[in-house]
Amino acid sequence: MINLIRSAIGPIIKPLIDRIPDPNERARAAEDIEKSMLAAITSLVQGQLAINAKEAEHGSWFVAGWRPAVGWTCCGGLAWNFVVAPIAQWAAFLFGVDLSSAPQLDISELITILLGMLGLGGLRTYEKRMGVARTGVKK
Repeated sequence: MINLIRSAIGPIIKPLIDRIPDPNERARAAEDIEKSMLAAITSLVQGQLAINAKEAEHGSWFVAGWRPAVGWTCCGGLAWNFVVAPIAQWAAFLFGVDLSSAPQLDISELITILLGMLGLGGLRTYEKRMGVARTGVKK
């Protein structure tokens, strides 16, 4: 995320920092901007973590179960594209049935969502190691 912010803000900030004549002051200004960006990102992440914790505490599956639902949807789509559909088409070919019109899912969106969820899965491992992970939704 910091690289994304750097690439967005860098072209604006760098010319301003380059105008500072003293090299020490220039380095200090760049360091201050870096610290400010890190503080902003940390604040955003902490806010999202607080929201996630509130959602996870909720007793309703509609609120607390949306992440598993998205995960299972991705798994179902991937299973369809890479396991079920190819085997069904092969079996249909053996019996002389044409399944060429069977739906093919565009998995690029599924992969994007799944990789995002798997990236966040590291937080789940951290929760388990710290002993704060739950095993289900509260009733």
